[in-house]
Order: sequence, then C-alpha cells, then structure tokens
Amino acid sequence: MNPALLVADRDRQRENLNPEGGERAIVEVAVGVLMQADGKFLLTSRPEGKVYAGYWEFPGGKLETGESVEQALRREMQEELGIVIGAAPTWKTQMVDYPHALVRLHFCKVLQWQGELQMREGQSHAWQGLPVEVVPVLPGTVPVLGWLAEEREFKGATHA
Repeated sequence: MNPALLVADRDRQRENLNPEGGERAIVEVAVGVLMQADGKFLLTSRPEGKVYAGYWEFPGGKLETGESVEQALRREMQEELGIVIGAAPTWKTQMVDYPHALVRLHFCKVLQWQGELQMREGQSHAWQGLPVEVVPVLPGTVPVLGWLAEEREFKGATHA
C-alpha cells in the first residue's frame, strides 16, 4: 500500500530536476530512525548550506547507484554520525514533494549500533520523545512522529 503523497510548502514553485523534462525524477533516500531502549529517538539538524538548513530530521541520505536501502543507510550512518549500525530493514516509506525535489523516504528502525555519535557534518543532535521539543521539524519527519505515537498507543492498549 502506497502512502499518500505529502506536499511540503505547497505555496512554493516546484523545480523540475528531470533533465529530459516531463515528470520530476524521484530521489530515493534511506533514513535511520535510531531508537534507544527507553523509546527516545535521534533527530539531527540539517547543516548550513543544505536545503532546509536548521530543520530537524531523522539522519540519512540519498541512495547511490546500485545500493540497496540498507547499504545506503549503513554508508550514511558511518559518514554522518561515525557509527556502524546493526540490521535495519525498511519499516515504512513516504513520498514527499518538496519544492526542490520529489523524494521517496525509506524509513528504517535502527535498534543496534556501535560507536559514539560524531556529528561529522557540523549538525546538532538531540534524543527526543513525544512530543518533540526541537523545532522546526522537516515536513518529511512529521509522519514518522505519528507512526511512533500510534505504535506507543497500540502497545499501551495491549498492556492494560
């Protein structure tokens, strides 16, 4: 089942990044939802010089040619955060239409990793619970917060 398309900043003009014209190319992105045992999750800020600089998001990056989602996520977690992750199968996907790109976000829950976090791109980081305390949050991050809230409500209901 494909989730609905999330349109960010509807009032802004869309860039057509497809060199042949026609429909916009989809950018595939692997995203890590690092979860601690206490239920807190890692958000990082987008560094200066990137689109939406200063917005908070789950870390990750674009898939390179020939990479699987999990391979891209492993590479990105090493490059951005200096950690080596354990298994990270895709948990959820979400299409987001940003003014600068049409992206398919592949969210992967990461429950195990090795190494200490190093913010290698000059970004900030924060372990968060619900509701999040850091702002602003990148539009593509918002659905994940809802999914996490739904999971917690469901788990809470089963333990009653």
